[in-house]
Amino acid sequence: MMKLKLFTVLFIGSALLTSCGQKNEEGSTVDNNNIDSLISLYPDSLPLLLKKSEMLIAESMYGDALNFAAKSFRLDGTNETARMLYAKSLNNRPERTTQDILTARRHFQTIVNADSLNKEAFVQLGLTFTQLSEFDQAFVNINKALRIDKKFRDAYVAKGTTYRMEIVNIESEIQSIGNEDQQKVGALAREIKERWDLMKSSYETAVQQDPEFFEAYFELGRIYQMEGDKVCIEYFTTAHELKPEIKEIEYYLAFSKQHYGQGPQVEDARSMYRQMATGDEEEKTCEFTSQCVSYPSLALFQLGHLKQFYDNDLDSAIYFYNSATKSAPDFVEAYHNMGMCYDLKGNKTQALKKFGQALKFDPEYTLSREYADRIK
Repeated sequence: MMKLKLFTVLFIGSALLTSCGQKNEEGSTVDNNNIDSLISLYPDSLPLLLKKSEMLIAESMYGDALNFAAKSFRLDGTNETARMLYAKSLNNRPERTTQDILTARRHFQTIVNADSLNKEAFVQLGLTFTQLSEFDQAFVNINKALRIDKKFRDAYVAKGTTYRMEIVNIESEIQSIGNEDQQKVGALAREIKERWDLMKSSYETAVQQDPEFFEAYFELGRIYQMEGDKVCIEYFTTAHELKPEIKEIEYYLAFSKQHYGQGPQVEDARSMYRQMATGDEEEKTCEFTSQCVSYPSLALFQLGHLKQFYDNDLDSAIYFYNSATKSAPDFVEAYHNMGMCYDLKGNKTQALKKFGQALKFDPEYTLSREYADRIK
C-alpha cells in the first residue's frame, strides 16, 4: 500500500524582479525566450544574470539559480539584489550545507542592517534559523517582517514552514523516547497538536492575503489529507486550477479523489491516472514510495490499486502493477501488491516471487517480509 510521508519543507520567496524584461547593453528588451542566447552574447551583463537568477528562483530551481546569482554577486558585491538572490539560492538549494545556510544568514543580516524595512530579507533571515532548528530566532525575524507589513504573504508561509519543522523535530524526539516515558510523550503530542493548528492557520492566512497563491492551497490540501478530511479535495482542486502544469499537484488531486471522494470523484481519479500514465517518465518523485519513481509509474500503480481494492479485478490489477514496474523496475510497493494479488488467486509461488522482488530492492520493507513469512 502507498505510504504518505510528512511533507518536506517548502521555502517560498517572492520575486525580486517583477518586470517582463531587462535592457541589455544594446537597449533591447530581454524576455524569457531569448535570455540564454543574450547571456551567451553578454556573459558579464549584470542585468541579464540577475534576471536569469530571478527566473530560476521563481521556478524553485535554486541549484541552477546559484551559478548565475553567484556570478552576479562576484561582478558587483555592492548590489543588494545580487546579494539577495545569491543568499536565497544558497539557503534553498537541495544540496545546501550548514555552511551555505550560515553564509546566507550573514548576507541577509547585511541586507537588513542596511535596510531595516526590507521585509523579504527578514523572512529569509528567519528561514536560515528555521533550517538549523533555531525556531525562537526564526519567529523573531519573521515577526519583524510582519511589523513592517502585517499582510505580507510570505511571512505567513515562513511561519507555516517553521511550525512544520518544529513538528518534525518533536516527532523525532518522541521516537527517541519510545515507551520509556509516556507522560513526556503525551506532553510532546500536545505540543504537536498546538503547532499543527498554528501551521494550518498560517497557510490559511497566506491564502487570505493572496487568493491566487497556489502553494498555500497545496500545503493546506496536504494538511487536511493527513487529517483524513475530504476538504483536501477542494484545496488540491484550487491549486490544480491555478497551476495545471505541475504534476505533483495533479497527482495529489487524483489521489485525494480516489481515497476521500465518492462515486464520480473516484472515476475522475481513474480518468486522471489514465492521462498521467501516458506522461513524461523523466519527472520523478521520492515522496510516495520506497524508491524514486515517475508520476506515470505512480499513476499505473494507482490504477492497479483501484482494480484490486475497488473492482476486485485481480488480473487487471496485476497488469497495471506489472506495467508500473516496467517503467520503474525498483517499484517496491507494486511488487508487494502483485504478491497480494497472486496470493488471493491461490498462486503462492508467484506471490512469494513478487514479495522476494520487493525485498530485493528494499530489504527493510516489512510488509512483504511479514506477508511472505505468513504464507510460506
